[in-house]
Amino acid sequence: MTEPTLAEDPTLDEIRAALAPRIACNAAFDGWSAAAVESSAAELGLDPDVASLAFKGDAMAMVDGWIESVDLELARRLPAEKLNAMKIRDRITALLATRLEIMNPDREALRRAMAIMAMPQNLVRAAKIGWRSADRMWRLAGDTASDFNHYTKRATLSAVYGSTLSVFVNDESPDCDDTRAFLDRRIDNVMQFEKVKAQARARKDYVPSLSRFIGRLRYPA
Repeated sequence: MTEPTLAEDPTLDEIRAALAPRIACNAAFDGWSAAAVESSAAELGLDPDVASLAFKGDAMAMVDGWIESVDLELARRLPAEKLNAMKIRDRITALLATRLEIMNPDREALRRAMAIMAMPQNLVRAAKIGWRSADRMWRLAGDTASDFNHYTKRATLSAVYGSTLSVFVNDESPDCDDTRAFLDRRIDNVMQFEKVKAQARARKDYVPSLSRFIGRLRYPA
C-alpha cells in the first residue's frame, strides 16, 4: 500500500491518514489500541501525545481510518481508464479482488477489526463504513444510478463483501484460492440479481397504461 507522507506541520486529518495503515500493521500484535498508535507514531517520528489525539483511543476510529486508506489505495490501483475497459462483472470482480489484495498483508489486523465491528455498540457505525466502501466501489465501477437501484446495488455489494471477508480471514488455501472461488460465486449471484431487476424494469416499461388506453378510445389518434 502507498502510504501518505506527512507535511512539515500536519493537521490531525493528515496525521490520521498517515498513521492508519501503519496502525493496521501494528494491530496484528498490539490490537487496535493506544499501543499500536504509539508504535506507529514512533515509526513516523511523531510525538506520541499528538498522535494519540488523532484517534483518542477509539478502536473504531482506527479501523475506520484504515478502511478509508484501503478505499483510497483501491482508487489509486484501479483508475477509471483501467476499469472502463472492462465489462461490469469484471469491474466488480477486480475491485473486490484488489481490495482483498491490499488487505492481505494485514489479515490478522482485519480479523481483530471485524471482531470490534461486530460488537453491538459498533454495529451501526460498522454498517455505515461498509456502505461507504460499497458506494465507492460502485462509483469506481462507473455506476451513476440515483433511484432505488442505487440502494439495492450497494446493499447487495455490502453483503457480498462482508461474506467474502469472513471466508478471507480464515483462508489457508494457496494464494487464497478458496476465497477467490467463493467471490466468483457471489459475483455470479449479483449479476443474476441485476439481470432479474433489468427484466422486471423492462416488463414494467411495457405494461400498458390504462389511462392512456382509455384516452385513446375517447380521443383516437
